[in-house]
Amino acid sequence: MHPYLPVLIVLAVALVIGLVMSFLSAFFGPKVPSAVKQEVFECGVPELGSRERMSVRFYLTAILFILFDIETVFLYLWARTFKSLGWFGIVEIFVFVAILVAGYVYVLKRKALEWE
Repeated sequence: MHPYLPVLIVLAVALVIGLVMSFLSAFFGPKVPSAVKQEVFECGVPELGSRERMSVRFYLTAILFILFDIETVFLYLWARTFKSLGWFGIVEIFVFVAILVAGYVYVLKRKALEWE
């Protein structure tokens, strides 16, 4: 038996269940449109005005969050193989964290995380 077969089975079952639920909801669900249902509503705050473009700062903050969040994945993987890496692993993680801190200092100096 292939080691990825159970994963593929779970993915296939999840896909089928998701498609069936979406179809049943669209087919049997109530379809009574109203002005309140058509209103834009996000994060518990109604829309204040019409705005076609979002600020570039929003995208910059999102990208920086993703970059600094991915580092936790690398730190977790490093911690899992810590014993087998030896001194090379310790030096490598210090280099990684130094680059990460340098990037963070650069972002702070550029005031990329400050909202005006």
